[in-house]
Amino acid sequence: MISWAFASRRKSILVVSVGLSLAVVSACAQSNTDTTATAQPQAAPVEEPIPGESLGIPSVVNLRDLGGYTTSDGATVARGFVYRSNQLSEIPEDDMEKLAALGLKVDYDLRTAAERDARPDELPPGVEYVVVDVLADSPQAGPAMLEKLMTDPQAANAELGGGKVEEGFRQSYREFVSLPSAKTEFSNMFHGLADKEKLPALFHCTTGKDRTGWAAAALLTLLGVPEGQVYEDYLRSNDNILPAYKHAIDPFVEAGGDPEIPAAILGVKKEYLDAAFGEMEKEYGTIENYFAEGLGIDAETQQAIRDLYLGSE
Repeated sequence: MISWAFASRRKSILVVSVGLSLAVVSACAQSNTDTTATAQPQAAPVEEPIPGESLGIPSVVNLRDLGGYTTSDGATVARGFVYRSNQLSEIPEDDMEKLAALGLKVDYDLRTAAERDARPDELPPGVEYVVVDVLADSPQAGPAMLEKLMTDPQAANAELGGGKVEEGFRQSYREFVSLPSAKTEFSNMFHGLADKEKLPALFHCTTGKDRTGWAAAALLTLLGVPEGQVYEDYLRSNDNILPAYKHAIDPFVEAGGDPEIPAAILGVKKEYLDAAFGEMEKEYGTIENYFAEGLGIDAETQQAIRDLYLGSE
């Protein structure tokens, strides 16, 4: 299922849906204190997972820990505090057990009402569910139109080719910063993420790449993670999402559809995140001013967020 959000004539787009993989390994070392016996070999130390990698839960392909990144001053973002994800629906029992093992306290759902109604979140017992509809103020239309276009490659080429899809996404990303609903809802979410008692937490949209991508990028930037790592985390969604849609992309292309169209819709591009940061810089100048003036999160709370996620608390 793919869904679109069109804002004004530029067809501001939000794409959604998918599922895939998780595994966590632990090891311990042993030593033989008997001086007369041959010392036992030590178990190899467990390597930390690469920051930004999928946790590997098959039905929640884009579920990732936002921790593990190194800031410009050498601190490390704490693991196990906040996760980014795609939608949490149609989760089999064994995957739900893996999700439950994260110990989540709060789930922030950034999706629209239509998206939530189509695929309600499925959560482990005891997780608080919070709606964070950042696009509530964006004129929306057209899930059916999108599906029709994706089954009509020639119409899709005419309606979406020539850079129209990319411009639609750039406009959507600007709205993540500028829409009143986006400011209000992201403020609510980040205030929640500043509360240690509400962690671990997870935030997600449908595919976990656009609304979720901006939220993750904004938080990592506030924490002082260098731009290169912020973009690396953002672009990792392509590794998880595009393969999951191969079954839809291949027939579209084989029927004459422009291969750039599904790639632009179902994946992420640097230029999309550039648009959000560009809007943020135009309106606020710095990430600190965006949080303070745009989201109402003052300097003291911003520092509390840094202290919490960088282990200084």
